[in-house]
Amino acid sequence: MFRRRHLPLWTVLVAGSIPGCADSVPDISPNSEKTASAVTQPSTPSPPENRPAFRFDPIPEAKPQRTFQGQGPRFDESAAERGLVHTYQNGATGQLLMVESIGGGVGWLDMDADGFPDVYGVQGGRPDGTTDSRPTDRLFRNVGGRFFNVTELAGLDERGYGQGVAVGDCDGDGFDDVYVTNVGANTLYRNNGDGTFSEMTQSAGVQDSHWSSSAAWADLNGDAFPELYVCNYLEYDPYDPFPCEKDGLPALCHPRQIDAWPDELFLNNGDGTFDAAAQRLGTSGPGNKGLAVAIGHFNDDDLPDIYVCNDTTANFLFLNTGDGFREAALDLGVALNTSGDAEASMGVAAGDYDGDGRIDLYLTHFTNESNTLYRNIGVGGFRDVTGSVGLQALTMPRLGFGVVMRDFNCDGQQDIFTANGHIDHNNADGDGFEQPSQLLTVQNEAWFDVTETAGAYFAERRVARGVATADFDQDGDWDVLTGNQNAPVALLVNESERGHWLKLRLVGVASERRGIGARLTLAFGETTQSVQLTGGTSFASTHQPVLIVGLPDAQLSGTVTIKWTGGAEQVLRDIRPDQSLIIVEERRAFTDPASVQ
Repeated sequence: MFRRRHLPLWTVLVAGSIPGCADSVPDISPNSEKTASAVTQPSTPSPPENRPAFRFDPIPEAKPQRTFQGQGPRFDESAAERGLVHTYQNGATGQLLMVESIGGGVGWLDMDADGFPDVYGVQGGRPDGTTDSRPTDRLFRNVGGRFFNVTELAGLDERGYGQGVAVGDCDGDGFDDVYVTNVGANTLYRNNGDGTFSEMTQSAGVQDSHWSSSAAWADLNGDAFPELYVCNYLEYDPYDPFPCEKDGLPALCHPRQIDAWPDELFLNNGDGTFDAAAQRLGTSGPGNKGLAVAIGHFNDDDLPDIYVCNDTTANFLFLNTGDGFREAALDLGVALNTSGDAEASMGVAAGDYDGDGRIDLYLTHFTNESNTLYRNIGVGGFRDVTGSVGLQALTMPRLGFGVVMRDFNCDGQQDIFTANGHIDHNNADGDGFEQPSQLLTVQNEAWFDVTETAGAYFAERRVARGVATADFDQDGDWDVLTGNQNAPVALLVNESERGHWLKLRLVGVASERRGIGARLTLAFGETTQSVQLTGGTSFASTHQPVLIVGLPDAQLSGTVTIKWTGGAEQVLRDIRPDQSLIIVEERRAFTDPASVQ
């Protein structure tokens, strides 16, 4: 059976890691040119029973207003002045190796459980060089909003050709563990709880020696232990590269020229080991060229599903059946765009942009494809609404990778931040090889570009890749970290004028420790919002696992209802806005001690 429970073991782990938490604050110490002609659109299968095909569901189109009314979010870049100095080196030497094009993921983790999120940055170096000749990944400890390089002190010496990082608590002990995706062997580092990490890839059974890109942790079977989904990309060897040409000259290979590697799903056994189970559980599909993954509740049941962005081939939506997964992206309208084309899908953001309580998906793509917004329409699946909400023209000249959907200024409306940058300096089109990041905001279901007023950083050009969000300075709003190729990381400090807000950090007891997969309903005054804590998203990066919800019309207090992945429902009443809370499953809420400064 896929669904299984190891609650006795979980109870032991929790009891040892949250002492007395019922009475006190818990101790929580690349891609492509446009490829529509290269992909044959499959015939449309019959929809699932009682689920109409998405294209026949009558949904009125949005009517975009002509001008944006209001003020968008604003950020100041301050990585270097806060000690966060790291540059991803792709190691390019003119050979046009395909693996040089997409690396640069970043991740937030709380390595010491002090409430201040720390930073993990992957590193590249020469892709065809030796391990000893490459620079190591870097770990930075956050001490009150300033960062210190503790890589060596933490016992980390990761010299694979890095692509991305996925942070999770694989054993439920309250300390964040790190999985690094590489071109070649990936690595799992277990947090020892004393500021150091131990490599445990082989003993845990999560070794993957392919070209991996993104990865994500989430409990998929309700046993409180997170599974690990790993996106694999192409069968490409930088030591013996496939020769590619354009107009008779050496060129960066196109994804259509290279065979795909299937993704892998590692099932957590609850004892420190994992089983490779993608084939058995049905999380594999034809033409898999995975670059990004999002895990969340994409339909109306209580089981988390998996969405995978593929490059130039149809995307996947693996619906959780309780005994495995069923691939349903084409049935539900998120395999292809509205024209029936498979696009170069790099990154994915998840959020409820229209406030209907359902999670929508936003995908980044190649230049001249535009990014794509899939609106979740419920029983009918999803609908591509990119053109009707004004997004097509705004994103057509960009080549996007990492992306997030957040309410950055807590005005009750979602914003989208995208990291852009081309893959080929010899054949860069659209906005060119180095490109500016983009900030969009929604108003009356129409999207507007507010990049020009977002801060000086947005006038600069980068070859940007990873994007990860966190409240690193504990002031109650989202800050942004971006990984850039051959340029320093950027730390964008949120300086927006904002409305009322509520920040929530979840601690699972019978559920997964970090709360991934939990669904919340917030009722303040006459406004009710539904939010999820999703797994994965963006590109090759990891966010701080918290929720920050804008409450622009908040009354004195409201009600928060949490539906945990373990099945429990918890109701918290008389919750005041403008505070940071830790919520322990089926116990109580506490003021986050790290937020009291």
